[in-house]
Amino acid sequence: MTLKPMTFGGLVAIAFLAACATPPGEAPQETAAPMVPAAAEPDPLYGAMQDGGRTIPAVPETALSERNRRQEVDYWTDEPPGTIIVDPYARFLYLVLEDDRALRYGVAVGEQGRGFAGEGVIPFKREWPRWTPTQNMLRRDPELYGPVRNGMEGGLDNPLGARALYLFKGGRDTLYRIHGTNNPFSIGKAVSSGCIRLFNQDILDLHERVKDGAHVVVLSESESGKGTTPPGRTPTGNKTQ
Repeated sequence: MTLKPMTFGGLVAIAFLAACATPPGEAPQETAAPMVPAAAEPDPLYGAMQDGGRTIPAVPETALSERNRRQEVDYWTDEPPGTIIVDPYARFLYLVLEDDRALRYGVAVGEQGRGFAGEGVIPFKREWPRWTPTQNMLRRDPELYGPVRNGMEGGLDNPLGARALYLFKGGRDTLYRIHGTNNPFSIGKAVSSGCIRLFNQDILDLHERVKDGAHVVVLSESESGKGTTPPGRTPTGNKTQ
């Protein structure tokens, strides 16, 4: 069977829907002109980056709300440093540090990202991972996903973004992925499909910090906000509407 070529519109749709499975002035005049605010300096954490011969665009400033920026925060847990804790309902991922601290990343969470809770390990990671639509995606929208049923090579158009971490439990692939995204405006939101998405700049950072075999804890809805208050206090709730 000859597959129809994937159109630009189709690639854009996949970028938004898919994921788990696989960006000297003139000298002043005598009469002062109205003051124009200077352009904001690009955020050094989220500027354009070169990686593997590809240019990752800067994250648009309008997508960089304070909650979505990577930052070190207080976090109380008995899990050892290096553990990843995912709170799908608050849309945060924490990388546990020492001394009751953690690195917090804003994430987007798709349907698959809310379908798993518990513990697992990351046996391996991938740079610019290949992506393959699930059978459910193919059944739901064969016209959109059919042309890439055999998979899409890694790249800027790939829904898994620049890196992916693969979660296993009991030696079996859970199909749960922590990965980048080519849609930065999705971060901090609940989305229709996919697992746990980070800005490409953030998944690059996380990928460098996390070792193969890292322990992962995915919180349930009733556990959302766990770790954000000191021991002995009831979490005030960290859920994002």
